[in-house]
Amino acid sequence: MMEQCLVLTARNLKVYLRDKGAVFFSLLSALIVICLMVFFLGDMNIDGILEILDSFPQKEYEENRKNAELLVLSWTCAGILSINAVTVSLAVYSGMIKDRVSGKLNAIYTAPISRLKIALSYIASAWTASVFVCLLTLAITEVYGVASGMKPYTGMEHVELVAMIMINSFVYAALMYPLSIMAKTEGAWSGFGTVIGTLVGFLGGIYIPIGSLADGIAGLMKCTPVIYGTSMFRSIMTRSILETAFQGVPMDIVEEYREIMGIQLTVADHTLNLRDECLILSACGVFFLAVGMCMLKYEKKSDR
Repeated sequence: MMEQCLVLTARNLKVYLRDKGAVFFSLLSALIVICLMVFFLGDMNIDGILEILDSFPQKEYEENRKNAELLVLSWTCAGILSINAVTVSLAVYSGMIKDRVSGKLNAIYTAPISRLKIALSYIASAWTASVFVCLLTLAITEVYGVASGMKPYTGMEHVELVAMIMINSFVYAALMYPLSIMAKTEGAWSGFGTVIGTLVGFLGGIYIPIGSLADGIAGLMKCTPVIYGTSMFRSIMTRSILETAFQGVPMDIVEEYREIMGIQLTVADHTLNLRDECLILSACGVFFLAVGMCMLKYEKKSDR
């Protein structure tokens, strides 16, 4: 029954929220990105924008700098939205690892509920937590951005962002499930989480823009779903301020900047649009979900 799945999902969410350490470390990557932007990378990105704008003196320096700061803020917040889905899903699945190690999972398996529903409850709890944290992050960043002088997102942009958050969160809720099946101990999962938490900012082109990297490394990044989620959020969240900041700048230079900063991606000489990126992410989510269900079926047979 669906009610059983909902009860287990609520139980998994409570386990996650009770573990204050898991909640903190699920947000640690976002905090690291914020610190890097505030103390190191932010000024470098702002200076890069000012160099472009100084070549086309349409506005005063102070106005250009303000627009550049808002653009970098929007660009950074888009990256944080993307990586939050990864790290929160990791943290939620730590509850599943603890259930397995403590024997609680075996006790749950003895209940009159299928393993499929139990698996779906873990996936649903990871997805729900990710969506909630990302929505909260979006609200906080928009309030801060508007207070700093940024235009609020339109109603349609809000709808697009919420839909993107739901799709992006689904990808990592589905991806982390088969990986959590392979992790047999809390130490293994913790070590895996450390590696992923470190790599996700790089794979999403958040620490270093994808256009600043060698073609081989950029190609490798495009083999992961992270960069597509980040680009998807950036295309919406930077749209308005990008038009304002680069007003009067030739379109070819604007397009080049979008490519360098990962706001727009090109794969096999095809420039991806929002629909392309959503389809890629949805396909990844369905694929990982299918892999997880196959592994669940194998795990059930091996337990006999």
